[in-house]
Amino acid sequence: MATENNIIIDGKAIAAEVRSALKKHIASACVRPVLAVILVGENEASRIYVRNKEKAAAEVGIECRVLQFGENVSEKELFEVVQALNEDPAVNGIIIQQPLPEQLDTRCLVEAICPEKDVDGFGPMNLGRLQGGSPDAVVAATPKGVLRLIDSTGVELSGKHAVIIGRSNIVGKPLSSLLLNRDCTVTVTHSKTVGLKEIVCQADIVVAACGCPRLVKDDWVKDGAVVIDVGINRTENGKLCGDVDFDALCRKNVRITPVPGGVGPMTVAMLLENTWQAFQKQKKNI
Repeated sequence: MATENNIIIDGKAIAAEVRSALKKHIASACVRPVLAVILVGENEASRIYVRNKEKAAAEVGIECRVLQFGENVSEKELFEVVQALNEDPAVNGIIIQQPLPEQLDTRCLVEAICPEKDVDGFGPMNLGRLQGGSPDAVVAATPKGVLRLIDSTGVELSGKHAVIIGRSNIVGKPLSSLLLNRDCTVTVTHSKTVGLKEIVCQADIVVAACGCPRLVKDDWVKDGAVVIDVGINRTENGKLCGDVDFDALCRKNVRITPVPGGVGPMTVAMLLENTWQAFQKQKKNI
């Protein structure tokens, strides 16, 4: 139960605002942006994520082309597909739904995507541009969504101490660059960090992205902090929960995202925004 001093950051509502704005922009374009999604295998979670992306894309006016392949597809075949999409002027964004089957080299396949069409922002060129503070970087959707959620609170980031729990290439590392570029002092922690609780206690902004159910307790977070929960876990009874003990934190004076309804909807919205921005840049360069 939230207290009167607690603010729930509604990612679902903010994502809806992003989609509404995109829909208006795209409706004014003569051509629809095209997002190509490569889906491999029978992973049910991946299929659900792709369906959600298709639905959201259709809502804003983006054409989503899903290219499905069996579990045993060869790496060579996928490289050829990526190359064909790179060369297709009608395709503005390309993503490879992860995880891929073990026999496929995910890193090499992602690196094969043209940087201007890498709307997931996972390729080395975009990660490097982000680290260097380049405005041309395509920012990975989840970190971009996290930053948008933090900004929605009105907190001035300059000079604040942000602690990120998790050092993945998908969330932790790119998010650290985003926050550093906004003049935050950033501490990135991980599974081998000593004294994690004491470090988190110092944070003005806490981002939990480690995949550990309800790791962050109420006595880990100081009053007035912004808490962004990127984690999606299932409890023994099948319920979804994050990496933060949401019910306990809601009794404190914090601003916090729920799970579900926080970062998840923003990730999809930012992917669509990246696709629209890629479309605009590509049409300008024709």
